[in-house]
Amino acid sequence: MLATFIIGIIIFAYIAFIIKKQVKKTKSGQGGCGCGCSGCSSASICHGVTKSKKQI
Repeated sequence: MLATFIIGIIIFAYIAFIIKKQVKKTKSGQGGCGCGCSGCSSASICHGVTKSKKQI
């Protein structure tokens, strides 16, 4: 019973750490996927970046 409680606390702490890290990244303006946004089709959704139209 005590082992289950300890393992539960460890898992909860790990999940809380991950959530805290993601919130911090989001507030600092970084994306949540961990890759660069140069080729991402959803960059405008994450960062509010508007795509520039190519003029001919």
